[in-house]
Amino acid sequence: MTLKVALAGSTGSIGTQTLDVVAASHGRFEVVALAAASNETVLRTQIQQHRPRVVAVVDDAVRLRLAAEFPHTSFVRDVADIVGEAEVVVNAVVGFAGLPVTIATLRAGKRLALANKESLIAAGPVVQPLREIAGAEIIPVDSEHCAVHQCLRAGGDTREVAHLQLTASGGPFRGQTAA
Repeated sequence: MTLKVALAGSTGSIGTQTLDVVAASHGRFEVVALAAASNETVLRTQIQQHRPRVVAVVDDAVRLRLAAEFPHTSFVRDVADIVGEAEVVVNAVVGFAGLPVTIATLRAGKRLALANKESLIAAGPVVQPLREIAGAEIIPVDSEHCAVHQCLRAGGDTREVAHLQLTASGGPFRGQTAA
């Protein structure tokens, strides 16, 4: 069975790595939607390779050019509009801009592969109740968060965990010294 995937933030690092996994999956995944801010060159290649039904592009000029080039693809502006027929949505949008995708996915009762930490950090009180919707599920993609998720699911009473501490291996401060 093929799993239908929507990918928000497709032209970034996590997005391109996700599409590499899809390409190597021998048909286990179908990309039904892509979303990007403005990287026209990379997005064009992704559309050609994966042929999604829906593509969200924030930049109006880029969206119009690509829509003219790919008339059989539906182009939208709102990144949250890619959730539609996907079974799993990968949210790799950077920063607070990823929150609408997180909310739309959980409200639709779908599985969310979340690489966007800001959705939980800045809007935890908004996002947490949405996890109770039937079918809604958050799966962390980021390596540190995924490791914590796996440890907590491995067993034991999570109420006994008083504190979690994560190290920072990437992001904007990667390669910077503490001084």
